[in-house]
Amino acid sequence: MRQTTTSPVRSAWGIHAWTVATLLCTFVLLWSGGIVTSKGVGMSVPDWPTTYGYNMFLFPLSGWVGGIFYEHSHRLIASGVGLMTMILAAWLLAVEKRRWVRNLGFAAFLMVCVQGLLGGLRVSLFKDEIGIFHGMLAQSFFCVVGILAIATSAKFQRRGWDSFIPDTALRNLVVATTALVFVQLGIGATMRHEHAGLAIPDFPLAYGKILPDTSPEAISAINERRIADDQVPTNAPFIWVQMAHRFVAVAILALAAAVAWRALSNPIARGAARWAVAWLAMVVAQVLLGAWTIWSNKAADVATLHMALGALTLQVGVVFSFRLWRANQSLRFAIPDFPATPEPARTA
Repeated sequence: MRQTTTSPVRSAWGIHAWTVATLLCTFVLLWSGGIVTSKGVGMSVPDWPTTYGYNMFLFPLSGWVGGIFYEHSHRLIASGVGLMTMILAAWLLAVEKRRWVRNLGFAAFLMVCVQGLLGGLRVSLFKDEIGIFHGMLAQSFFCVVGILAIATSAKFQRRGWDSFIPDTALRNLVVATTALVFVQLGIGATMRHEHAGLAIPDFPLAYGKILPDTSPEAISAINERRIADDQVPTNAPFIWVQMAHRFVAVAILALAAAVAWRALSNPIARGAARWAVAWLAMVVAQVLLGAWTIWSNKAADVATLHMALGALTLQVGVVFSFRLWRANQSLRFAIPDFPATPEPARTA
């Protein structure tokens, strides 16, 4: 008779589907937030939690015009993601047997609550700096929900994700690259929310040089030209923030190439080759989108696509790191009632 050890896995398809739906809606939320920032309409609705004095959910459709449409839509999508996360956390607490998954679900719920509060404070206090933390917490939340989507899948619970052979060097490379991607997203968020995105209008050079001159005299001359071209004046810190963004991009590209080389050249790590090559392709595309953002004079759609691909690049890095880390563990995240492999009997 066929054993029924996988019946708990099969019965969990509903929570997995809900988690995946939450993940997809979170990506839509990130995209809408990117549009709000790229179009510079973050303060189109000046009050919170109301919308021009209306209950957020009762704001009349006739008022959904211009920047209000993007900002108000972002709020409604965020509210939907918050509700979906609350249901997900409660569902996990009710049916999930693995403590680490329950804890991660509860952490996701706390993160989405803080995320909503930061978004509201960004409007109420009129502080661009809060928007930086708001954006970075959104990226972190997206990754947490991504791990939950994997952990609730039938393949994961049947140990289908434990096929990678341990490779400590590859794992360390992937973790380091992922950490640098997170730092890069933080620099990008700083550029967007401090409105420093086009502090340098040319690429690959910076004001015609490899390293720009940011002396007071040079900044004064730069701003004279920018004002003549109807551009917002800049300053040395903004220029060097963008230069840091470029330097880190080069470092990420080099590390992603090293990950792909390690996975392709080391027979032990060959099982991770497809992940490594796909990740490298995403990083290359991200670099090209960054250049296109500058060449297009920061076109809103291009800048938003650049931000969205950055979020996906981080997500892949986190999942890749998680999978390689599991390969170095003793399968302690397996299904609780999964039968342990018996030790071989000793002979006298």
